[in-house]
Amino acid sequence: MKLTYEDIIIEPVITEKALNLRDKYNKYVFIVHKKATKPQIKEAIEKIFKVKVKKVNTINIKPKPRRDFRRRFRVGYTSSYKKAIVTLEKGHKIDLGV
Repeated sequence: MKLTYEDIIIEPVITEKALNLRDKYNKYVFIVHKKATKPQIKEAIEKIFKVKVKKVNTINIKPKPRRDFRRRFRVGYTSSYKKAIVTLEKGHKIDLGV
């Protein structure tokens, strides 16, 4: 299965922790396709945002149990996903509109 660049990068993560990583260490956090590899993620970020990627770290987030108290304690799970932390070369930045 050939993934396009738009299929690989699903969305950026905009949390307080992700913004601190961006400001202090020039690292950006994205939610990516579960089957995307580090070289694919690197290539997609470089082509979409026209920046130079130094390093890519990935994390598989497992589903966690969850309860719904409004519907008589129905138990379910959150979705699993893959997160990528992308370190850029010095002098490169991505404008995410934040």
